Amino acid sequence: YYRSAVGTLLYLVKHSRPDIANAVRELAKTMDRAMQASMKELKRVLKYVLDTRNYGLRIEPMKPLKAWHMLMFCDSDYAGDKETRISVTGFILYLCGVSVSWKSKGQKSVTLSSSEAEFYAISEAVKEIRFVYQVLLTMGVQVELPIEVRVDNEGAIYMAENRPTTTRTKHIDIRTKYLDEFVEDDFVKIIFV
Repeated sequence: YYRSAVGTLLYLVKHSRPDIANAVRELAKTMDRAMQASMKELKRVLKYVLDTRNYGLRIEPMKPLKAWHMLMFCDSDYAGDKETRISVTGFILYLCGVSVSWKSKGQKSVTLSSSEAEFYAISEAVKEIRFVYQVLLTMGVQVELPIEVRVDNEGAIYMAENRPTTTRTKHIDIRTKYLDEFVEDDFVKIIFV
């Protein structure tokens, strides 16, 4: 029952429910060892889903737009998983004020600072922006540039906007080069929130 219910919730997260992404990610961690507390949390999430089942996502521009506005918020927690010390990346992408893409996922490696964890989150968010942007262009939709990426860590913004690689940031050099391309071309603009 537990695995089936979590699988159903994962499907909802992927297709229409960004609001439960983090809760379902936490539930999925206990798939092989679900305890009473996990079942209680599962029931709580299921009740929330049932109580909000009539909520929805709708894109309806009020007037014809020349270019659609895209906005990304991204964040990470630093070493949030108490066992592995993996940070969690989270982002949500809005198109004309409606959330169209979201993610809450553990990072692939342990980061050494909160700035590095946030920088990792920014680079993941920009990858998603690039994908959605390409889909929209394929459909003939114009998008306002630069696309704002709002972040709450000044150190990560500094790393994204300043090119020099030092011994303190050499290990994230590839992500820096990837992000540099989009910042320099005014494809994205990283803003402190």
